[in-house]
Amino acid sequence: MLTVIAEIRTRPGQHHRQAVLDAFAKIIPTVLEEEGCFGYAPLVDHNAQVPFQTTAPDSIFMVEKWESVAHLEAHLATAHMKSHSAAVKDDVLDIHIHILEDAIK
Repeated sequence: MLTVIAEIRTRPGQHHRQAVLDAFAKIIPTVLEEEGCFGYAPLVDHNAQVPFQTTAPDSIFMVEKWESVAHLEAHLATAHMKSHSAAVKDDVLDIHIHILEDAIK
C-alpha cells in the first residue's frame, strides 16, 4: 500500500484555492470507486497559531492511498482526472507529488 501526498500550490488568493477544492469535491466519489484506491482526501492548513507550524495558505495537500504505482498511474490517466486538471489549470501554479511507503514493516 502506498501513501501519496500531493501538494497543490494554487495562485495566491482564497478564491483560487476554493475553486480547486470545489473541483475536487465533484470528483472525489468517482475517484474513491477506482480500482486500487483506498483513500483520497484534500487537506488544508489548520490555523493552530503555534510557532512550530509551517503553513502554506495557498496549498492543498491531497492524501491518497493506492494499492500500487500502477493504480496511481491509471488514476492519473482517467477521463475525470484529465477533465479536473483542465478545469483547475488557471488556478494551480504547480504540484509536488510524494509517493511514500511504510518505513518500518
